[in-house]
Amino acid sequence: MRIAIGCDHRGLGLKQFVIKLATDAGHSCEDFGCYTAESVDYPDIAKKVAEAVARGDFEHGVLICDTGIGMSMAANKVKGIRAALCHSAFGARRARQHNDANILCLGTSEEKGSVPAIIEAYLTSDFEGGRHQRRLDKVKDMEG
Repeated sequence: MRIAIGCDHRGLGLKQFVIKLATDAGHSCEDFGCYTAESVDYPDIAKKVAEAVARGDFEHGVLICDTGIGMSMAANKVKGIRAALCHSAFGARRARQHNDANILCLGTSEEKGSVPAIIEAYLTSDFEGGRHQRRLDKVKDMEG
């Protein structure tokens, strides 16, 4: 699976950890920044990753900032994006199974020990369709 990944200056360390987890699991990652601890604006990174996923260049994306909230809000402004801020493996699994999330958002405030389970759950779960498709279609209709 091809994964677009990005972070703001607060998420730099966690981004490197997530890239290692994903590549160790056999996925490829493209890093959309940021690359230093110098302050950047999270919407700029979220837009790059979200547009790449929406175009179909990547199957999924991962965005990281201090809380994950800003990245989630910004990414969800891009048509076709369903970014989910997940704090647990259960939430990550459901985000894929029930909501067909295509971007996982994480906060650096997450317990680092929980991140591997969140990443694994997100990357190994599939959209279930069925009654969830009807609901997802309603969300898509809201995009206009």
